[in-house]
Amino acid sequence: MSGTPTQRPARPSRTVAAIPARAGRREWAALVVLMLPVLLVSVDNTVLSFALPEISTALRPSAASQLWIVDSYSLVLAGLLVAMGAMGDRFGRRKLLLIGATGFALVSVAAAFAPSAEVLIACRAVLGFFGAMIMPATLSLLRSTFLDRAQRRLAIAIWASAFAGGSALGPIVGGVLLEHFAWGSVFLIAAPVLAPLLIAAPLLLRESRDPDPGPADPLSVLLSLATMAPIVAAIKFVATDGFSVLPVVLVVVGGTSGWLFVRRQLRRERPLLDVRLFTNAVFAGSVLINLLAVVSLVGFLFFTTQHLQLVVGLSPFDAALTLVPGLAVMVVAGLVVVPIVRHVRPRVIVAVGLAAAGLGYASIGVVGTHASVAVFVVAFALVGLGVGAAETISNDLIIAAVPPARAGAASAVSETAYEVGAVLGTAVLGSMLTATYRASLVVPDGVSPESADAARETLGGAVSEAASLPSPLGADLFAAAAAAFDQGLVVTAAAGTVLMVAAIVISLVCLRRASAGSGHDE
Repeated sequence: MSGTPTQRPARPSRTVAAIPARAGRREWAALVVLMLPVLLVSVDNTVLSFALPEISTALRPSAASQLWIVDSYSLVLAGLLVAMGAMGDRFGRRKLLLIGATGFALVSVAAAFAPSAEVLIACRAVLGFFGAMIMPATLSLLRSTFLDRAQRRLAIAIWASAFAGGSALGPIVGGVLLEHFAWGSVFLIAAPVLAPLLIAAPLLLRESRDPDPGPADPLSVLLSLATMAPIVAAIKFVATDGFSVLPVVLVVVGGTSGWLFVRRQLRRERPLLDVRLFTNAVFAGSVLINLLAVVSLVGFLFFTTQHLQLVVGLSPFDAALTLVPGLAVMVVAGLVVVPIVRHVRPRVIVAVGLAAAGLGYASIGVVGTHASVAVFVVAFALVGLGVGAAETISNDLIIAAVPPARAGAASAVSETAYEVGAVLGTAVLGSMLTATYRASLVVPDGVSPESADAARETLGGAVSEAASLPSPLGADLFAAAAAAFDQGLVVTAAAGTVLMVAAIVISLVCLRRASAGSGHDE
């Protein structure tokens, strides 16, 4: 008889333990606070697209420096995401978030008043360092704040929408600011955005950390950076200076570092990055799709913003307005595919979305130098449709493809793929555009060698030099530079189309086992 009373109280105990506490007002308010740094970090990935023309005329960077101004941020951010995630697990995620936000705000102010391109590049790199503290901490705090599964999925979906939407919002914010203020204003927005976070986070967010963190692994962090930095640098050197021994050496260094990194992760019991996840075809394919979708978005923004402002002559604000329809389509597409994927196989949705993005790139390539502003509006809407759909599905599949215990590692890989895509969007497509521009530019007779060299560096340099020359000669230089840039635009659009075709093939091959309505258990 004594066994019966023992079992009765055990039943409600198990039932209570199985039902996690639902989030209340405090937790949803915490979500709003966590979205602030997510929006800012993702906006910072692309906000410079609209500021580049003014920066190129104010600081006169070389072609390579202009690309580094954009990429130094994403390069450092991508290389440190996994490492900073491990630091948050060890020392406290809320603590890391507050340190990252404080550093990000202070360095943003310094970047706004950078006196040279070199100083701005350094500031952008340091911003990447502090940004890497912010991103993993926000997602980890989200998971510990929302214990109910359904609420947590909704919160993560909102987090992901802020992350993706911020990238497209960056050029729009930049356009509005540059209409009224100098280029440094795109950096100064960090302070008022992060101030509410620094005040509210200690009140709304509870500290969380891994009670049993893995051992620190600084060598793996260095190897990950030594893998990415040389390869991206090699791409930039080829674009600006052509093929030489240096890019080959850099690729060898990057490839060797990558091999050593993978080998080290396979041997460690608690790896910094679990590379075995890539043996799962759905996981690996979704990561590649995620990366290529961001490449297409960032690459399109890179050449579109310069064309609309420097070639067409739109003001920053008017150029920003042309991107609003694409941003709206991107957000709507990301939300609409959620119910559709319950009935349609993910690979079909992803393939159709990527086909739309490829069509957007192809329309620019076909119309070429005769493309009107309306063509760019429609093309970006198509790219936004593809990226919005592909990003939502691929991010869900990345988590769904792995066991629940490895969801944290999968999230870190997803965020890293996003940042690598942001780097490659300007490093590959931007470098291709620069190389074609320099090869196609025919400087009119009568232009001094100094002005000719400045014009060959960037389109912004050519526009600046054309404005300082006498009327007929200046107009001829501007026309030649615009024609050369649009020639590069056609080549880059063709490359973007090929990338989207490759992504479609990856989705059809790798996502075959992902079924309609598949979900994940967090």
